Amino acid sequence: MSAEAADRVAAVAGSRPGTPLQTSWFEFLLDGTLLEKHLDKSNPDPTSVQLIIQFLEQASKPSVNEQNQVQPPADNRRNRTLKLLALKVAAHMKWDLDLLEKGLTIPVLNMLLNELLCVSKVPPGVKHVDLDLSTLPPTTAMAVIIYNRWAIRTIVLSSFPEKQTKPGPHQMNMLNVVQQEKEMTDNILTVLKEQAADSISVLEGAVQLKKDFYVHTLRTLDLLAADAAANGETESSTAGLRISAEELHCQVHYDLGAIFFQQGCTDQPAFEKARDHFRQTKELLKKLDSTVHVHLDEKRLAGYWNACKALTGDCDSCDYQTTTYDQINSLIRAHSYQAVIEAFIKDNVTRSLPNHFRQSVLREFLYKVQQGETGLDEVCHKLCVCNAVRDALEGEVLCVRFQQVLLKPSKHMVDFILEVCTRSLEKDRPSETSRRNMASFMKTLCESLEDLSLVFVVSSHKLFMELLKEEERKVLVEQMRKRSATINLSAKPLPSFYDIPASASVSIGQLEQQLILSLEPRRIRQILIELHGMAERPFWRVNSKWEVPSDYIHVILGIKDNLTKDLVYILMAKGLHCISIKDFVHARQLFSACLELVTEFSPKLRQVMLNEMLLLEVRAHEAAAAEGSRERPPPDLVSRVRGYLEMRIHDLPLRQVVGEECVAFMLNWRENDYLTMQVQPSLVMNNSYIRLGQLLASTCKELPGPKESRRTAKDLWDIVVQICSVSIQHKRNNDGRVGLIKQRESSMGILHRSKFITFIKKIREPLVLTTLISLFVRLHSIVRDDIVNEVTAEHLSIWPSSLPNIQAVDVEAVAVTVKELVSYALTLNPNNQSWLITQADIYFVTNQYSAALNLYLQAGAVCSDFFTKAVPPDVYTDQVLKRMIKCCSMMNCHTQVAVLCQCLREVDYMTAFKALQEQNSHDAMDSFYDYIWDVTILEYLTRILAVNYSQREKSKPRR
Repeated sequence: MSAEAADRVAAVAGSRPGTPLQTSWFEFLLDGTLLEKHLDKSNPDPTSVQLIIQFLEQASKPSVNEQNQVQPPADNRRNRTLKLLALKVAAHMKWDLDLLEKGLTIPVLNMLLNELLCVSKVPPGVKHVDLDLSTLPPTTAMAVIIYNRWAIRTIVLSSFPEKQTKPGPHQMNMLNVVQQEKEMTDNILTVLKEQAADSISVLEGAVQLKKDFYVHTLRTLDLLAADAAANGETESSTAGLRISAEELHCQVHYDLGAIFFQQGCTDQPAFEKARDHFRQTKELLKKLDSTVHVHLDEKRLAGYWNACKALTGDCDSCDYQTTTYDQINSLIRAHSYQAVIEAFIKDNVTRSLPNHFRQSVLREFLYKVQQGETGLDEVCHKLCVCNAVRDALEGEVLCVRFQQVLLKPSKHMVDFILEVCTRSLEKDRPSETSRRNMASFMKTLCESLEDLSLVFVVSSHKLFMELLKEEERKVLVEQMRKRSATINLSAKPLPSFYDIPASASVSIGQLEQQLILSLEPRRIRQILIELHGMAERPFWRVNSKWEVPSDYIHVILGIKDNLTKDLVYILMAKGLHCISIKDFVHARQLFSACLELVTEFSPKLRQVMLNEMLLLEVRAHEAAAAEGSRERPPPDLVSRVRGYLEMRIHDLPLRQVVGEECVAFMLNWRENDYLTMQVQPSLVMNNSYIRLGQLLASTCKELPGPKESRRTAKDLWDIVVQICSVSIQHKRNNDGRVGLIKQRESSMGILHRSKFITFIKKIREPLVLTTLISLFVRLHSIVRDDIVNEVTAEHLSIWPSSLPNIQAVDVEAVAVTVKELVSYALTLNPNNQSWLITQADIYFVTNQYSAALNLYLQAGAVCSDFFTKAVPPDVYTDQVLKRMIKCCSMMNCHTQVAVLCQCLREVDYMTAFKALQEQNSHDAMDSFYDYIWDVTILEYLTRILAVNYSQREKSKPRR
């Protein structure tokens, strides 16, 4: 390479924008001084917790011996150094458990703290509760305290509900790792809970010690690594980071208060212990000048403190910050409910109580009403009014409960609302915002009242007159009068059911209406008994929307007893309707009643109902899975599905959809072993869906696999080709020549194409969908025979590369199916980069360049964390990049073409130069110049811009 070329390469490399390389974990092994320099950076990459995870992960990797047997991690110098590095990172974080708990999982933090106990020379095999902390070296005692603090904190944190993380696409290895980690976490939590009493005892002993404590630092850990502890330096009273007794006691009291508060749910006296510890925490916080080593949430502490006082009845007169809380709780305990209402009205002015506290007080009273306490309904209504006025003053939406109060208000309640409104405004000079919000509330109040006399009470009130202008008042009152007149004209009182005269036709009509609306099986049966006592006619025809499958209609209508016939038909029809709207609770009740009924007289109908109940459970489980549930189906349900697929009962009406959904269910939950090895051959031959499911399961199991194992893929290919094939008929004209070729869907396929697509859209398993997409993409490429514009997908190599009778395949049907299939898959997981690329290719080959580019960019975003990382080269291949370039070119975004040309493995200078010469560019040209790093393209761009500038200067008129 010439010197000039070398300089150019260096310039290109130097001008290319990029993020600095991340420091690898093994570099810290090679350079002992690197760790502290790295951690002292403002934004180290990797971060502290990431380093701890990497060090411990590498140190705990199992080894393999010469006999290829997996051995536990070796206790060698490398692994010991890695563990020490992890401890040094934690020491740099000053053993802040808040930070460590946020960044590390329970198993990793457990491993880290056990290693701390080990290096701190905590006597092995001795329970911590049996150790005398006062006689242990300072760093050893501190290690025991840190571990037991973490133990009780973890118990408390594990009791809080956690939002489940959204699962990504199915990856067996990843699922195994997650499952193993969950099992480890559960095991550790079980041990920690068993030892909770010991941990509490250790920490209660720690707060009795009056001396300062010392915790390991990077320096003391270095001394341990160098075996320099022989001179006793690391065990002296001054080695390590000093933490004062008050700071440690403050933190430990807080942690003990939290564990006792958590235990108070099952042990009421524990709340008193929690209160005492939180009180000492607050007192110590006031004394401390510096809280460098105290890491606690003071807002949470205040919440704990208020809750403990409310639960124990303790009142601290010296605590001015929480006197309002204390006052409310004391009034509730003393049953001074009117005083509680007065306190809420006063708080509407001061607004010292948070809304969530006020709502919790209302919920407490509502709970008492539900428990049967009398005389509290009015208190609940008044508290609800106070809260509604507070919400109105703050511009919040009024709650539903207040709207319910306004449905049937008394004059007394309206007077109370007006009193609260008057007293809730500041007496001297209420703010303009408060006046405006209160005026809006008064208008809403008038609009919500149906009784015109009550509207008059509001509109004639002094506050209403002050807050609303005269024109607003007139308009509002006029609207109320018009509404009242409309209501009076249309509101003819309807007689109740029991007031109707004894007219048979009216009674039957009312009962039929109730029959249509009812979903309670016993009530349906009772109504039908009454109807059959009045008239003998088929009441299953009352509602034309009641439909049962045609497969069952003859069996049901063959029931001789008319009442039973109506009841079976209506129960089944209503149950099927409930399933269609996903009301599975009512569907189960209706089907259970129907099953109980038919069991008495018809084994055939009994089996029919068992089949329908199976379909109900399958759909209920699939609906839950579609909404994000990852819970596997119970073994009983899987066994019932297998039993249905293996059922061979002659003269039994079977719905095709039941078998179809059972096969889809087995595929969705990866019951591939059953479909491939345990299904009887006779079932495979007689049931198209089982045959299709078996081939899909077998093909997925063999992926990627050698070519010799792809026989099932060839069988699946043949079946799908038959489904998409047409039969050709030649029509001879009158003159004897063959003129017209007529095509119809082939009857040779095991399924009609529309039924095949319906079946596909019941599958959610990503691997099965990827396999089907791959098959149809290959078939689409063969029938289109366009090498340049091929659609790409995964696993294309497993399918045949040609068709013996290509003329028989319906090209349009294949194109429609592949589009429907990919679109459906993306509705399930819009972040699957393989499906996104396939959909983008479909748009590209159909000349929809804007949509194609959009999806190519989405595919890159999802696999690079929105382009904060490099897009993998197997996603943005040269073919994809060239297609993106063409999309930009066809959209006249020529500067973007030049930018993308740099990303190819070999920079496409000719295309870039041609794009930069274009005069009519529809993108923000100047904005993209910062993203051109190739020196050759930059030089060319500079020349182009210079020439353009020179030409513009020459074309200017000279003065």
